[in-house]
Amino acid sequence: MKSNRWLWYIGGLALIGVLLLLLTQRFPGSLQDDDSLRRLVTMLAWLALIGSGAIVYIRARPKRAFGQMGIWAALLVLLVLGYSLRGDVAALWSRLGGELVPAQGQAAPDGSLVFRKSNDGHFHIEADVEGTTLRFVLDTGASSIVLSPADAIRLGFDPAKLDYTVTTMTANGAGRAAPVELRYVAVGAIRLEKVRAMVNEAAMDGSLLGMSFLTRLGGFAVEGDRLVLKP
Repeated sequence: MKSNRWLWYIGGLALIGVLLLLLTQRFPGSLQDDDSLRRLVTMLAWLALIGSGAIVYIRARPKRAFGQMGIWAALLVLLVLGYSLRGDVAALWSRLGGELVPAQGQAAPDGSLVFRKSNDGHFHIEADVEGTTLRFVLDTGASSIVLSPADAIRLGFDPAKLDYTVTTMTANGAGRAAPVELRYVAVGAIRLEKVRAMVNEAAMDGSLLGMSFLTRLGGFAVEGDRLVLKP
């Protein structure tokens, strides 16, 4: 029994030696300063303590111990793979979100956002406006962002106290709107400060994302059923 125990200790020390050799070759000069050496000694002490406990546990319950070691090894491999592929996973998640929820858009490698046309034939765009999530319909014919009264209330405006000094033309004829300024409007990673907007006097089905936002971007383009917003 004692010889088996010493074999475990010798094997553990040999493994630690191999790891140290590989680390020094991979990071030359990393152990030349006292601080690095102190950290190494501390880590080795913890490793020896944990390793001793693991050896005792393995000897007491070998089948169960090796089964648990396999589970932890699999989890470690998954963590390493997930970290090494984090860029691809993030891109895949963004693409999946863009397909399932078109209003959230899909992030492109150059920082652009790509939106797909919805079944109703419009581009719907989800934006963070002063901490409130609003869903807009793209309207390149609107000179400004146009907020519905309902969305204006969500942002803290009181439609009854606004000055409706702007005349607007809609499919239903002439209307009025009140000019306001939004502290910020963020669509994905694109964020603009102090954006001009208007609150429509009449009720609307939803708010419109107009040119006061679009013209301040690095560019935008409608390519078939795709809308591209450039930062």
